[in-house]
Amino acid sequence: LLSSQSNEICEKRNKKTILPEHVIDALRELGFSNYVSDVQEVLSDYKAQASSRKKGSMKLEKLGISEEELLRQQQALFAQARQEHYEYELAQHNAAMAAASSATPVVLQNIVADQSKNKTEDDDDYD
Repeated sequence: LLSSQSNEICEKRNKKTILPEHVIDALRELGFSNYVSDVQEVLSDYKAQASSRKKGSMKLEKLGISEEELLRQQQALFAQARQEHYEYELAQHNAAMAAASSATPVVLQNIVADQSKNKTEDDDDYD
C-alpha cells in the first residue's frame, strides 16, 4: 500500500526513483501522519551515517603519503606478484619436463618394441 502510493507520487512528479520525500508524503496521504516524525528521524540518522562514511573515504588524505608514492608502491607490489607467479610457473614447467624426461626412455622403448613387432608381423604378409 505504502509503496504503491509512493510510486504514484513519484510518477506525478515525473521522477523515476522513489525518494524518501515521496514515502513521507504517501504516509501523510494514507493517514499515517503519526509515523512521519519517526521516519524523518531515521532518515536524518541515515544521512548522518552516510556523511560520515564519505568522510571515512578521506583516509587517503590522512595517510600522509602522496598519491604518486601510493602508485609507486602499488606498481612494486604488482611487479613482485608477477615475479612470484613467473617463478611458480617456471617451477611447474620444470617439474613437468623432469617427469616427462624420466618417462621418455620407457615410452620410446615401448614404441620401438611395438614397431619391431609390427614390422615382423607385416613382413609375414609378403611371403
